[in-house]
Amino acid sequence: MDFKLRPWQMSDLDSLVRYANNEKIAKNLTNRFPHPYTNEDGKNFIEMASRHQPVQIFAIEINGEAAGGIGVHPQTDIHEKNMELGYWLAEPYWGNGIIPKAIIQMVDYAFQNFDIVRVFAKPFGTNLASKRVLEKAGFKFEAQIEKSLYKNGEFLDELIYAVRRRN
Repeated sequence: MDFKLRPWQMSDLDSLVRYANNEKIAKNLTNRFPHPYTNEDGKNFIEMASRHQPVQIFAIEINGEAAGGIGVHPQTDIHEKNMELGYWLAEPYWGNGIIPKAIIQMVDYAFQNFDIVRVFAKPFGTNLASKRVLEKAGFKFEAQIEKSLYKNGEFLDELIYAVRRRN
């Protein structure tokens, strides 16, 4: 299925809220991704995502509308040569091979535009689909931290996957 990564724009608000307001998506993300997902949440997100130059957070456009998001988040202090990858995709598009390809594009973009050596992702231990897409995109499993996350009243394992700049 065809898609493209592009900057978020306020005209994406309706599709963002429609697709992001999904408990199945929110349960696999940090609490900064709320459920229910409101118009106000969407406006705040698009404003935040539009602030960075170079762009750090992109919309995943499918069939002319924003149907997900992917981004890299700079780290600080002794972790400054790393960026954390985050992503989500609208449920109607799950299982079409979009996310592994989007991850590869995003990692290439990060290494070309930022002075970093490593991109990492931290899926929940229960998120089998995220583990699979990261592995398809060339990420290596680095660690499992047992019961370190607390989401929706339960403790979850945190996994760490990463890819390093190829010299």
